[in-house]
Amino acid sequence: MLQKKKGLASFFMATLIVTLIINIIIAWVVRSASKEIDYGTFLTMIQNKQIESVKIEANRLLITPKVNENSSASDKKIYYTGALNDPQLVERLHTAGVKFSTSVKDIQSPIVTFILSWILPFAMFYFLGSFIMKSLGKKMGGGGVMSFGKSNAKVYIEKKTGVTFNDVAGQEEAKESLNEIVDFLHKPSKYTDIGAKLPKGALLVGPPGTGKTLLAKAVAGEANVPFFSLSGSDFVEMFVGVGASRVRDLFQQAEKNAPCIVFIDEIDAIGKSRDSKLGGNDEREQTLNQLLAEMDGFDSSKAVVILAATNRPEILDKALLRPGRFDRRVIVDKPDLKGREEILKVHGKNVKLDSRVNLGEIALATAGAAGADLANMVNEAALRAVRMGRDVVRQDDLFEAVETIIAGKEKKDRIMTEEEKSLVAFHEVGHALAAALQKQTQPVHKITIIPRTMGALGYTMQMPEKEKFLVSKDELIEQIIVLLAGRAAEEVIFNKATTGASNDIERATGLARQMVTMYGMSNKFGMMGLESVQNRYLDGRPVQTCSTETSTEVDREVLQIINSCYEKAVSLLKDNREALCKISSHLLDKETIMGDEFMEILNSI
Repeated sequence: MLQKKKGLASFFMATLIVTLIINIIIAWVVRSASKEIDYGTFLTMIQNKQIESVKIEANRLLITPKVNENSSASDKKIYYTGALNDPQLVERLHTAGVKFSTSVKDIQSPIVTFILSWILPFAMFYFLGSFIMKSLGKKMGGGGVMSFGKSNAKVYIEKKTGVTFNDVAGQEEAKESLNEIVDFLHKPSKYTDIGAKLPKGALLVGPPGTGKTLLAKAVAGEANVPFFSLSGSDFVEMFVGVGASRVRDLFQQAEKNAPCIVFIDEIDAIGKSRDSKLGGNDEREQTLNQLLAEMDGFDSSKAVVILAATNRPEILDKALLRPGRFDRRVIVDKPDLKGREEILKVHGKNVKLDSRVNLGEIALATAGAAGADLANMVNEAALRAVRMGRDVVRQDDLFEAVETIIAGKEKKDRIMTEEEKSLVAFHEVGHALAAALQKQTQPVHKITIIPRTMGALGYTMQMPEKEKFLVSKDELIEQIIVLLAGRAAEEVIFNKATTGASNDIERATGLARQMVTMYGMSNKFGMMGLESVQNRYLDGRPVQTCSTETSTEVDREVLQIINSCYEKAVSLLKDNREALCKISSHLLDKETIMGDEFMEILNSI
């Protein structure tokens, strides 16, 4: 309250100073626009016929001189002189041909003059300044004129979030960890009797789209306590010290509303590791320091829980991660097969599904998809059903939605030449044959040569029979052979190489390099780790941990693996050239064939 009063006083003084400056400027402009002369000079000007007109007022005469093209700027000023009791003035003016008039208005009251000169301008500037500051405050995330340094956390109650743990699927371990916090907030005595303390903070870590924010809202819905939600970037402003002030204000609000939950999304915006390099961000570091101090300072017995979310835990400051600040790290990873099926069921409740829909098959086909991806797929399937004129979502709608998310929509208006279509058909059947003729590869689900909006002219879709978490060296080698079999088919049939295998080559090279540098499957380096993963939950970019000479040897071994796999792919297709040609001809006629149809043709040869 004291800070608010000081802010209002400062704003009041600023408005008063602006009004004073405006009055001084107006007085100076008026004074500079006119010049005082003595009465004798005025009479001389009348005799010399230098006056255009005269306005006779109660206490002065306003004189407008005659001007011409050669007149200087000073000659264009309005002159004034005192109004003497001159009975011959009117006769002199009339004789000289000067226009004259008199003011019949009463002299203005000093009170009216004061109101017009001071009170009215002050009120205008005050309300105009208040409006501008409020507008700026809203744009900058503040709440009003003096909102700098005030927390702009949104308060959610259970009814407003509308999310509980029943709305979150595929994250059973994360829900179990957070459910303990909810239970503590509901029944603290059950834990305090045994000597347990409420965790001060829990850090939700995982890839984008896995449901970190949704889980935090579910905690609020389950706990039925005030829920303060804001992003890490909300603390950072252009003014040094504002973020730290907002942190203080946030924790003051939280303590007043205890028990409660504070959720900071994307905490890496303020929680980056501090360093001594020049050019550091003083505002961000001060904000982080204040957050560390506040998390140490508040009493956990007041039942204030700090939840934070990030997908870049490796860049967070170590002081932020130590026990006593964030006591618990909750991993919110991409769901497994069962988790994906549960997520599809949750989102499937909101759409009309056909009774024959098998969500387990969709879950199998979406390995590596996050919760947000699955929600998007269900929505795309519903949109497709509407486009097709149906009132329920069928299995083919869901599979088409999966393909749309992965490869883009069908691009039926792209016209390819017969040679190009033939090349694409043999390329895709080459992938499918290599997958079908090997023992440890995933079964073929669909082959198509219809172009997609993401650039693919065709693709072969494989679907696993079950989800696997470990992959052997032989399986990786067979995956590389399948990837290179498209180019091998082009070489076997047309004796040429095209640009269509670029993505296959990129993926095959990545697998071969991981075998050598990360999986310990190298004949030369054995189990020596040569690369480590950075930003595991984002792009998973590998970073070399070896010398330049070793890196050169790694490239040689990767090349040897790729060449060996390519030779096997060529040999495999040459031995099954008849099947390659027959299936490719069938694909050219139908443009799309499913896995069962593909296997029937292959088994009949």
